[in-house]
Amino acid sequence: MPRPTPFVHRNLPLLLLRAREALMQHYRPGLRAHGLSDQQWRVLRVLSDPAYVQGLDTGSLAREAHLLSPSLTGMLARMERDGLVRRERSEHDARRSVVFATDAGLVVASALRTAIESQYESLEAELGQRKLEQLYELLDDLIALQADREENEPMTDDLQPELREVAR
Repeated sequence: MPRPTPFVHRNLPLLLLRAREALMQHYRPGLRAHGLSDQQWRVLRVLSDPAYVQGLDTGSLAREAHLLSPSLTGMLARMERDGLVRRERSEHDARRSVVFATDAGLVVASALRTAIESQYESLEAELGQRKLEQLYELLDDLIALQADREENEPMTDDLQPELREVAR
């Protein structure tokens, strides 16, 4: 039986998930009070951004909110039923839908914005402005690094051949 070899680096994806959960535990009560799941809030937050006042097609919305398109479809139906979003056919391509936040959705986003901004202010008070800005910069750098890799490298899955070999 092979002996496990320790990893040199800490598990960054797991640390990022833990950090996300640490933040979300403060935001979830407010989301639930407005009848929103984490994923619905991501959609509403994206759509309430002034940059998207003209709406977003569902593919772009899925990317911006980091949701799988099949999950987004059902979620949008529920959010539309609840009056938070509306969908319209694209003027440019009838096969596509464009999603908008409704006035009611914008009211919910505005109400949550106040509470969430307060949480960010508390976080800044605890960490300090310098550390919070540094955290934002590091996360932006990490995201940009991955985006650059995806843009400049051919699509390969380097782990797959190794995993197939181990599975044999």
